[in-house]
Amino acid sequence: MRLLTAAEMREIEMAAMESGSMSGIELMERAGAGVVDAILEEWPELRHGRRRAVVLCGPGNNGGDGFVVARLLSGCRWDVEVRLLGDPESVTGDARANLDRWLRIDAIQPLDASYDGPVCGEGAADIVVDALFGIGLSRPLEGLETLAFNLEDFVDLSPDGLRPVGNFKWPIPKVVALDVPSSLCADSGKVFPHASGAASRFRAHLTVTFHKLKRGHVLGVGPELCGRVRIVDIGLADTDAGLPTLGPPARGAVAKVEGHKYDHGHAFVLSGGVGKGGAARMAARAALRVGAGLVTLGCEPAALTENAAQLNAIMLRAVTDATDLEQVLADMRITALGLGPGLGLTDHEAALLRVMLDAGRPTVLDADALSLIARDDDLRAQVHKRCVLTPHRGEFARLFPDISERLDAPAGEGATYSEIDAARDAASEIGATVLLKGPATVIATPTGRVAINAAVYGHAVPWLATAGAGDVLSGLIVGLLARDLSPFDAACDAAWLHAEAAHRFGAGLIAEDLPDLIPGVLASLGA
Repeated sequence: MRLLTAAEMREIEMAAMESGSMSGIELMERAGAGVVDAILEEWPELRHGRRRAVVLCGPGNNGGDGFVVARLLSGCRWDVEVRLLGDPESVTGDARANLDRWLRIDAIQPLDASYDGPVCGEGAADIVVDALFGIGLSRPLEGLETLAFNLEDFVDLSPDGLRPVGNFKWPIPKVVALDVPSSLCADSGKVFPHASGAASRFRAHLTVTFHKLKRGHVLGVGPELCGRVRIVDIGLADTDAGLPTLGPPARGAVAKVEGHKYDHGHAFVLSGGVGKGGAARMAARAALRVGAGLVTLGCEPAALTENAAQLNAIMLRAVTDATDLEQVLADMRITALGLGPGLGLTDHEAALLRVMLDAGRPTVLDADALSLIARDDDLRAQVHKRCVLTPHRGEFARLFPDISERLDAPAGEGATYSEIDAARDAASEIGATVLLKGPATVIATPTGRVAINAAVYGHAVPWLATAGAGDVLSGLIVGLLARDLSPFDAACDAAWLHAEAAHRFGAGLIAEDLPDLIPGVLASLGA
């Protein structure tokens, strides 16, 4: 599946219209019909009885889709109220044609700062349709703060869908957004601030988008504001446009068909000192589970007994100092390196990191290794193109403060900077593959290649918010690097396997569970 920017979506629509395969008015009709079908599929109880809808329309094409929704609901014997933001005379083109079709049915009412939105109680709406801006918003909202607060409040209410009003509990209106909730940037998943500086946000129970998902559906607060998302096919031709989301690894990338253990690589993971080896042990086990032929854990001599008591198939090597580490890495059968989890932040660990980077082999840099690089320009300069950096947002901010500051800035006019842009710029700056962790994990190379693993909506894995989960991810990448995958492919496949394992386990997951879930995931791929 591919994620589109707003500009890419407009280009696809324009190409269809210019080719003569479909007119703009036909696109709006299909979009509006798809929204009505999605509403009735989502809430089948609304098919029966007399229902009421409030449709909030903007002056652009999103509003044009809203006029179609209003007309079709009216045709289903719904009571429909249409409110328009701005001057009706400013509505032009296909949106104007659909406004005129609605005006032959009923009048429109203004939508301005005085309108505080539908309320619960007798005569309240069953559905509120947000057709104000969609993917077209590129500037702060004006005059709709009260409405935004009101709609956000509806969606935040109790799971039973009822709100106390006086002595009764009344059903709350279902909020449906067309394309994206109107405060959301379709490209970044950031929220456009209101002109007054208010932080209220439009929020939906259901978001109906067209043709393909947009980047803002999976990035930032998009999953939080969109509720559930349905994609409506409006007859547009499929293209290669958009950012690819990750699917399962190819069987050939993870299967073992023949050969001996050294044919599948030897991963070396550097551990912290006494009492600090748990993170590296989990990384090492993940590397072995994902198919590395051999895995060795390096640690200081005093920690050998502790690690030996908890590891069997994973070998151990004593590493006292940088000289010892150089001797270990003289074995060219070691094909991939990993360090950072539980490593430590002293000059001693910095010297070990310098040796690992000097080796020039595929290397995963995580946790403390990232912090060491962030504070030492000489170490940073040693990072090479065979490295994979795996920062979470805090580590990313320390490594790339200028990029992070731009990423954290609120949505503004025009193009909006997202995690995709940030990961790409960071990879280019440091000259290595960067995996930026998050619900939507972004992987980028120095050449600008990018992919995203969007563990959101029905595939969300909140259970990965547990100590050590990131250490397992770094181990999966090390194991795949050891098996001769490229840094980008190893990071992509590991991100997918990591999230898939957590998804299959579900609630109660702890990091120690993850390596032992990998065989089941691989088996499902035929590996």
